[in-house]
Amino acid sequence: MGRRWRDGRGELVVYGGATVPLEIAASYRARTRGLLGRDAAEGAMLLSPANSVHTFRMRMPIDVAYLDRELVVVAVRTMRPWRLGLPRLRARHVLEAEAGGMAEWGVRVGVRVEVRGAVGAG
Repeated sequence: MGRRWRDGRGELVVYGGATVPLEIAASYRARTRGLLGRDAAEGAMLLSPANSVHTFRMRMPIDVAYLDRELVVVAVRTMRPWRLGLPRLRARHVLEAEAGGMAEWGVRVGVRVEVRGAVGAG
């Protein structure tokens, strides 16, 4: 079940948890930039497709949730700046947020999320 989004804004719906503002980074350029150079993040950012991230040149620690193709969380990690995350074989998408956000929203292993907005063709 392939999903294709386009760059833009939407909402992240966490089943059994919160609904939070979402920035979608689907293009190569947007995924490469991610949260780099920001002092804060409002809500979460979805990188798709992606199965790993790094925090080089990042100004803040971030939470990273790895999602499989069905948008089920397969791993959650907090990464400090200047780290390289290992690729997750089952991951197809990655969520990034300020450290502490994932726990606050109920994002944990086994939880399914929904992405609303910024849908493209495909």
